[in-house]
Amino acid sequence: MTDVVVVGSANADLVVEVPRRPAGGETLLGSDLVVHPGGKGANQAAASARAGGATRLVACFGDDGNGAFLRERLEAADVDLGGVWMVDRPTGTAIILVTPDGENSIVVSPGANGALDVAAVEADESGWADARVLVLSMEIPAATVDHAAAAAAARGIRVVLNAAPARPLPPETLAVCDPLIVNEHEARTLLGREADGFEGLAQGLLDAGARSVVITLGADGALFADAGGIRREPGRLVRVVDTTGAGDAFVGATACELARGAALDEAVRFAVAMSALTVGARGAQSSYPDRSVVERFLAAG
Repeated sequence: MTDVVVVGSANADLVVEVPRRPAGGETLLGSDLVVHPGGKGANQAAASARAGGATRLVACFGDDGNGAFLRERLEAADVDLGGVWMVDRPTGTAIILVTPDGENSIVVSPGANGALDVAAVEADESGWADARVLVLSMEIPAATVDHAAAAAAARGIRVVLNAAPARPLPPETLAVCDPLIVNEHEARTLLGREADGFEGLAQGLLDAGARSVVITLGADGALFADAGGIRREPGRLVRVVDTTGAGDAFVGATACELARGAALDEAVRFAVAMSALTVGARGAQSSYPDRSVVERFLAAG
């Protein structure tokens, strides 16, 4: 049985460490290039699987070396790749610059991710008919996101939508998000107007139609809101090495916990801990801890 199905992107992350972000027209020398498995969909699937969820990925890979690399790493994370399609386009690529404070700047070349169309999702829907949670993000075509959200909701599957990168959502898609997961910038983009702090952003997105909302706050944890009110989960003090993929770890961990029957506050607490552990190591998927590590971290207070 599948707990979580992720319909999303998969990229090879090309990472270079730099002393600072370059200015316009400036050339900097960086570290040796390192290639990590990435892409929001693949990252979220890997995080869900590491957290203990039986997880299926629906995605498109190119028939190239990067596609083979991603397949190998995701299989090692115990992700079901039965929904992966090989297409005649290069595997998606992300170019990532990491500064000494662990922050990153990312440019994504979608490649094969652009081929994940409605037909590909429809062809795989029988493979996740029994899933408890569907995870979506916005590095794939908008029509695919909207179709998958509607198909899942019609089957009684809970929809977790990470609206990143942010773009407008049709009301019918927003109405099935439970939760909608965004950072501050994405929340403001989706709301389309000013709001009074994080609480105002969350309430505004609830009023716009989302069933529940989670706003990730980086080192400060997360704020979450549903019919029961607006609450916060504080962050955890850790040494930051690389923030790449931490948001995806949060999404995947949240989905896994919800699929296991956790309430939203419990899922957010687990996800904050998992994403905190993630920033202490290099890369995205390579930094995701197993469930036992997260549980010990939580137990230690």
